[in-house]
Amino acid sequence: MSQVQGDNPSPTSGQVKMDDLESDFNLKVVLVSFKQCLNEKEEVLLEHYLAGWRGLVRFLNSLGAIFSFISKDVVTKLQVMERLCSGPQRDHYSSLQSMVAYEVGNQMVDLERRSRHPDSGCRTVLRLHRALRWLQLFLEGLRTSPEDARTAVLCTDSYNASLAAYHPWIVRRAVTVAFCTLPTRKVFLEAMNVGSTEQAVAMLGEALPFIEHVYDISQKLYAEHALLDLP
Repeated sequence: MSQVQGDNPSPTSGQVKMDDLESDFNLKVVLVSFKQCLNEKEEVLLEHYLAGWRGLVRFLNSLGAIFSFISKDVVTKLQVMERLCSGPQRDHYSSLQSMVAYEVGNQMVDLERRSRHPDSGCRTVLRLHRALRWLQLFLEGLRTSPEDARTAVLCTDSYNASLAAYHPWIVRRAVTVAFCTLPTRKVFLEAMNVGSTEQAVAMLGEALPFIEHVYDISQKLYAEHALLDLP
């Protein structure tokens, strides 16, 4: 059972990395990916969405084992989506909109309980979508907070406003205890690899509106098709 799925994570479990997730994180890569994520019709292009997430996983992995219980589940979801995007039906997985139309139209989504389609693209992206909200809120907290802000509080507040709603109490408790060991705000900003902390804050200010816009479009699409509570 996994953190991103709203299941039962283990904060001490080992990291799972894809081959291209070994390299150092750079916030600019994520910025470029999410900038390219929307076409002129404001469709979410899955190639760039997944590339943005691979960058975010590198960020989580760069901070050590504390976030491995999240990043390993994100990696699993990315692998599912990459198989779909490169499989025989890949034309239907060029954008989030085309994927939803294809899977919903062909009854390929388990709406009430996981059964015939446990790893549908709609369900898989929903888990990434929820985790993106947590990261977006946390990074925005890092950007706007004072130098002496407690990252454990920032991360817990972001978690409570996003992923916590999908986890039982015992998981929420384990996660918030784990957050107490987070490094300082300065360490987080230095992990962005874009220069000084001031430069990292500025880069976050540029990147986060793109991430938020992609999130909002995805949220609206899922709401329109009653897909926000897939099991």
